Amino acid sequence: MSGKTHQRIADEINDRDGRATVTGKEVSRYLREKRIPTSRVRGYLADVFGIDLAVLDRAAAVSRQRRRESAPDVRSVEQEPARSLLAADAAEAADFARFIAGTNTSATALEGLHADVTRLARHYVSRPLAELYEEIGTLRRATFKLLEGRQRPADTAELYLLAGRLCGLSAHICLDAGDYDSAATQSRTAWACADLVGHNGLRAWTRAAQSLIAFWNGSPRQAAELARAGQEYTAPGSIGARLASLEARSLAVAGDRSGAAAALATAQLQRENTTGEDEFPGIFSFPMAKQFTYAGTTHLAIGGQRHVQAAITSAETAVRLYRNSEDADRSVGDLFAAHLDIARGHMKAGDIDGTEAMIRFVLDARPETRSASIARRLGELSSELGAPEFRDSAPVTRLRERLKEATMSTALPARGQEQQT
Repeated sequence: MSGKTHQRIADEINDRDGRATVTGKEVSRYLREKRIPTSRVRGYLADVFGIDLAVLDRAAAVSRQRRRESAPDVRSVEQEPARSLLAADAAEAADFARFIAGTNTSATALEGLHADVTRLARHYVSRPLAELYEEIGTLRRATFKLLEGRQRPADTAELYLLAGRLCGLSAHICLDAGDYDSAATQSRTAWACADLVGHNGLRAWTRAAQSLIAFWNGSPRQAAELARAGQEYTAPGSIGARLASLEARSLAVAGDRSGAAAALATAQLQRENTTGEDEFPGIFSFPMAKQFTYAGTTHLAIGGQRHVQAAITSAETAVRLYRNSEDADRSVGDLFAAHLDIARGHMKAGDIDGTEAMIRFVLDARPETRSASIARRLGELSSELGAPEFRDSAPVTRLRERLKEATMSTALPARGQEQQT
């Protein structure tokens, strides 16, 4: 026993099992073959002593054979099992009952985890990435660890949903930092969690996140297909409007103007027919302001004077709605996007003063609040302002310099945190 006392062995078994169910006396009975350890306990014993589990399994089989050979006739005249065997069976049943009663979660713990995910989901849209990155990663890893233990089936399903939500948040962190490969990996894990428990709401939301990743990674056609695939899963709340809006924007950028217009109409219809509430707020919801933001970008991509004016109107509506919302629900990223869409609309109309006023809202904000997608939009605006008709304009030249500087600053996690995703 390598100098270990019976109680020390019992303590090591209990540490591995997470419950104080084995005593030193129990270990003594195992070693004297007075009792045969269950397969679960044999696994712990093999770990404690550093031996192959198969050796202990063979020893247990030999002990059972010895018992059978040395035991008297186990049937009485009435053909009833001997009391000793009944007691042994009862002891095994009691041991199994203790096993299934063991859990590493509780209703209170799950409520706390649910509340944390809800809070982080809501804060994600309005707070800098660096403020949330570490907590999201820590909570995600803690949830994974819980799932390695044992819970009641209903609690396990809830943990998988929460793990999926946390992976979704992590996917958005990677997306906002411009790491599209890592974002895709996190989203695949979110999908696996949602699919395992058959949760249509999280399935649909994850397809929306994957559509976003594909869109910003330069694959608008794939983004449209993912958004369309997500619409196969019906769920309460605003997810239908989100997916149709994503499809519309992607198709417009891909050059499918008629398809984009049809998807915009579908998004509006989905909004009008919305039933029930979103299960989670913030990044997991799709408020009207966000829908107007997406519509503005879509109209700009479709192009033409009528759509440019519709883009400006949609973006201005988004800004107004966000400014009238509570601070915690005000999406900084969408406000930036809407202002930049208004700026592009003014630029297309030849109004450089209006363009500069809208861009200044984004340039004057703290750099850590700008995501990779906003930096890309700023870069695209800078390129458009390099057109021949603007080359002799000193204000445009100064504006392009500021835009160039801004594209170098995105919402990246703090240095030293990169390995925690």
